[in-house]
Amino acid sequence: MLRYFTIFFLFISSSVSNAEVKDKIIKNLKETENIDFEFEQNINGKIENGNCTIEYPKKIFCKYARSNNKILVSNGKSLVIKTRNSYYRYPLNKTALNLILDKNFLINKIYNLEERIVDNSLINFTIVDGDNEISVFFDKQTYDLTGWQNTDIYQNFNITFLSSIRKNRVLSKNLFKIPIQN
Repeated sequence: MLRYFTIFFLFISSSVSNAEVKDKIIKNLKETENIDFEFEQNINGKIENGNCTIEYPKKIFCKYARSNNKILVSNGKSLVIKTRNSYYRYPLNKTALNLILDKNFLINKIYNLEERIVDNSLINFTIVDGDNEISVFFDKQTYDLTGWQNTDIYQNFNITFLSSIRKNRVLSKNLFKIPIQN
């Protein structure tokens, strides 16, 4: 009987701990208006890096390092990827970023998902929504968003890692303005 009680107690302790982790991630997301960070992105083995700023809901500005002036911008409705030689514009709601940049969507999904601990340092949730499957990662110590992986609209496998994260900074109002096509 003592053995069953011990197993039951460990199960309950684990559930409380898991619920506490979810609550801390959700609280952190609710308190976050914006983040800026350095990133490393691996798309089918091609690695790029740079810095980004996200403002919730659904705005992002990324400037890629060592590229041909590549930027990625979303104003909450459209997503533009612009380089010196090209310009691509997509409806944001046709991309996985539409979900990743929506903290209320993330919060609602996290409430109902089981987390997975990765390398004893990351908390992972896998979100399936329509045709999108997105894994989001949070730091186990700070509960900050630290990355995601998904398949993009061209069926490329995309892994994005975040570092040097700063939250709730004063942002320029023009940061998320869609650039014009050359």
